[in-house]
Parts: sequence; structure tokens; C-alpha cells
Amino acid sequence: MTIANQARSFFRKPHNVILVALAVLLAFLTLFPLLSLAKDTFVVHPSEIMTVKGAQVGDLTLFHWRKVFASGLTSRNMLYRPLWNTVRTSLGSCLIAILLGGSVAWLVTRSDVRWKPFISMVFIFPYIMPSWTLAMAWLNFFRNRLIGGAPGLFTALTGVETANWFAYGEFPIIVVQGLHYAPFAFILIGGILRNMDANLEEAATILKAGRLKILRRITLPIIMPAVLSTFLLVFSSCMSAFAVPAFLGTPVRFQVLTTQLYRTLNGLNPGYGYILALVMIVIGTSILAVNQWFIGKRKSYTTVTGKSSNISLVRLRALRNPISVLVVLMIGAVAILPLLTFAVESFIMAPGDYSLKNLTTEFWTGKGRVDIGGGEPGILLNKYVWLGLWNSVRLSVVVALVAGTVGGLAGYAIVKARGTRLSSLVNNLAFFPYLMPAMAFGAIYLSMFAKRNLFIPSLYGTFALLVVVGAIKYLPFASRAGVNAMLQLSNEIEEAAVILGVPWWKRMTRIIFPIQKSSFLSGYLLPFISCMRELALFVLLIVPANRVLTTMLFQYNEKGWNQYANAINLIIIIVVLSFNTAINKVTGASIDKGIGG
Repeated sequence: MTIANQARSFFRKPHNVILVALAVLLAFLTLFPLLSLAKDTFVVHPSEIMTVKGAQVGDLTLFHWRKVFASGLTSRNMLYRPLWNTVRTSLGSCLIAILLGGSVAWLVTRSDVRWKPFISMVFIFPYIMPSWTLAMAWLNFFRNRLIGGAPGLFTALTGVETANWFAYGEFPIIVVQGLHYAPFAFILIGGILRNMDANLEEAATILKAGRLKILRRITLPIIMPAVLSTFLLVFSSCMSAFAVPAFLGTPVRFQVLTTQLYRTLNGLNPGYGYILALVMIVIGTSILAVNQWFIGKRKSYTTVTGKSSNISLVRLRALRNPISVLVVLMIGAVAILPLLTFAVESFIMAPGDYSLKNLTTEFWTGKGRVDIGGGEPGILLNKYVWLGLWNSVRLSVVVALVAGTVGGLAGYAIVKARGTRLSSLVNNLAFFPYLMPAMAFGAIYLSMFAKRNLFIPSLYGTFALLVVVGAIKYLPFASRAGVNAMLQLSNEIEEAAVILGVPWWKRMTRIIFPIQKSSFLSGYLLPFISCMRELALFVLLIVPANRVLTTMLFQYNEKGWNQYANAINLIIIIVVLSFNTAINKVTGASIDKGIGG
């Protein structure tokens, strides 16, 4: 067969066309920023002229590498100690997120636990909320007089002073990040559990296998791809998290890689920061390689076939009521209580005074007073807040449409060509942006597109730049959802349609997508939610004309106008829940509906 015939045969398969197009596009949008990042670790920057003796701007140097890796106490404080802190907090957060999220997902999808719609709807609240709001809630409850100045709500109610290790540093960072990403584990693992063929478990039950043995030998191995993907995404997220360690770690000087990165990028030695970013990328890439090796060992993860699967729920019997109440109380403490505190804080005139006479609607509907927030009008009357809301919604919708569509196609093509080099390349490229710290990723794209680059004009200050950065950064969410959906789908389903002559686009829209609708739609909803609450990625790219709610919230909080910040936080949550509800009404699927009763 000639090369031309081989090429025609290759490109007759739709998944090969998708893979080639994505390989070219993602190589430019992921590898190019990486090369730019690596180059800057060897270059003398303008702020480093006084540090690197005898050097000029743009000169090549190994100064940064020697300083970061081989400078004794300096290296220990700059890299090794923050690195060890990052690994510990990320692993601890993963453990909490997977155990909590996976347990709740199993209860909702495979047991007869009570109040499933309420649990699956409310449990996603911590993920919808920006992570730093949970950190703020933790400080509101548990700060102490020694470092926090005024005591938190826990001390005010009980008279017990919280210890520093409990209020600040490693422990609260692990807990807050674990709680924040537990709904993410709930979404991914729950989607797999819900679509899993119950005949597998029923067959084991007929053979007199115990419930624990079925869970260990059947359920857990089947959901292992989702567990590993969850671990990978949560670990990478925690590694690149900035806000939570900054809020909870800074008071006791507990440094992680991201806080060190922020200090160096905003200091006099940005070259150090680029090396720290590369360290994070190397760690994340190593985890990705382990994940690929594990999945590559398995022949098939098919759990959805053409046969019907009626789920047989595990009866909790005498434990049903206690477990149901315990889950609801836990969700209430994690998801609802912080929302109530944010709502209350937005109506408090003088912080710390919760009496009725201290309540006011000034921060919502006030026209502005000189003695409050510098004359800033209330949130509902503030035209800049409405502009920020419009920018946030349209940015999130466009990013979700782009990332969700591309990610779904990527998942389809990756699984169809599974085992080929091209499939592995696209799979790695699609996930790679998530391994980059959000703040560094935004800075790199700002540098790339601040001026004309190849055939692309300058995008600085444009809405298009935010869309490009957001879509690429959140592509891993959509691609992982697509891969998980396709790994469950038997090839027999599409092969039957091919035999009947059904075109590819009709197979996608009439067969594949409807069968795995809940998993694919999570590939749209997760980027939407992430974009609505993103700060670090966009904070360097925002100009007054395209400011978004999260950057406004951060600015209000920095100025000490906590009432405005709490009100904006509530608006973000309401908008996301409204979109989720609307999608549920129109399509019958939602981020919680896809996994819950």
C-alpha cells in the first residue's frame, strides 16, 4: 500500500482526524508556553541586574538554578521545605477528598440512603464556592487572639482558645482543600457508579459473595480509572492552589510552592519563580505517567453495554436513618453553614457585633456613604458589579462551550485510538495545562500575546485572551470526563450503527452522547463552575473593561470591605446554581443529577 493510500485510510476514520487536529493545536498552545517558561529560567531579567553581577538583561545564566537547588539554607527555605509542605498538604487533601466524595457518591448511587436529591444537590456547594471562601469561613470560626487579633466564633461561643496548629498552617489547609475538592470526587466517581452495570454485582451476590468482597473485588476495580483521574486532578489542583495556603499558612509562615512562586514572581528574582513552576510541572507529569501506566495495563473498563442495567441498591437496614442524618449534618456543616455566615456578614455594619440593631442593607441596596467603603454603593446598585457579573457569565459560558466540546471530542478520539502513540500524545497534551500553576500560566500567556506572535495579533486586554486561557486551562476537566465516559462504552454500540451506515456526526449526537449524557455534560459544567470562581488564572490578565466578579471580590477583601466581598460571593454561588437548575430543567441532567438519585 502506498503512502497516499495509507494516509487516505488513516484520515477516513473520524477519530484520527480529531487526534491530528488536536495534536497540532495543543502542541502550540501547551508546549510553546512551556518552552517560554523554561527559557526564562536561564535569562537575566531586568529586576535582577543588581543580583547577577556583571550581567546584562537577556544574558544567559545558571544563577537561578544554582541558587534554587544548591545554596544550602537558601535552597532549603526556597524550594525543599515548601516542596515537602506542598506534597504533604496535597496528599492529605486527596485522601480527604476521595474518601469523603467517594463515600457520599456510593451512598447516593448504590444504597438506599434517605434524602438523595438534597444530598447530591447541596454537596456540590463547597466546590461551587471559591476555595478561599472556605478558608475565610475557617478563620471566622477558629482564629485565635494570639495571631488573629479578635477571636473567632468558636472561641466566642465556647471560651476555648484554638491552638495555632488547628487555626493556621498545615492542618486547616489540608481540611479546607479536601472539603473543597470532595464534591469533585463525588462528581467523577459518582458518574461511574451510576452508569455501572449492576448485573456484575448481582451475579456476585447470587454466588454468595459478601458485600465487602463485592466492593473490594468488583466495584473498586471498575471505578479505579475515575479514582485515579480524581487523584490526579485533585493532587495537581492542590499543588497549584494559592489562595488557601496564602490565607491559612501565611500567618504562621507556612510556605508551599505556590506562595513561594507568588513571592518570587512579584519580587526581584522572577527566575526563581519560573524554576519553582517547572518543579510543579515535573511532579504533575510524573503522576500523569503513573496514571497512564496503570490504565495501560487494563484491557478494558467497559461497564456500559447494549444490555439494560437495573441498579440493585444496598439496604442499610438499621443504619439507614443514622447514616442519613449523619451525612445531612456533615453536609450542612460544610456547605450550608458557611453560606449562612457569608449572608450574615454581608448585613453586619460593625464586624463582630451580631445584634439586630447592627444589621443593615447598606451593602446591598445603599446608595453609598463616605464612611462606608469609600462611598461605594451597594452591590445591587453598583454598575461595576453588574459589569463584572456580565463578564463572568459570558466568559464562563464561552469557556465551557469551547472546553466541553473540544474535551468531549478528545475523549472520544483518545479512547477509540487507545494504545497508539498519537492517542497518548493528545491525552497528555490535553491534560498538561492543568499541571501548570494558574498564576504562572496566566503570566506566560500574557507575555506570549502582549504583542503580535507569529500570525496572532496582540490580544492584551481583550475578552478573547481570557477565553483562550480559560478554555486551555480547563480542557483537562472536559477531556477526563470524555475519556471516563468512553472507557465505559462498549464498541459494539457504535459498530452496530456503522454497519447500518449511520454517519459519524449522527452516531455522536444520537447514540454516544445520549447514552453517556451525564458524564459528557459534566465536561461542560465543570469548566463553567471553575471559570466562575477562578481568580489566580485571570488576575494578571484583567483590565477595567473586562473585570470579573472574582477579581472584584478579591479587591474588596484586600481593602477590608468584607461585607461587599461576602455579598459578591453569594452572587457567584446563586448564578452557578441557577445555571445548573436551568440545564437540569431543559436537558434532564445537571452536575448533581448525573450522579445522584
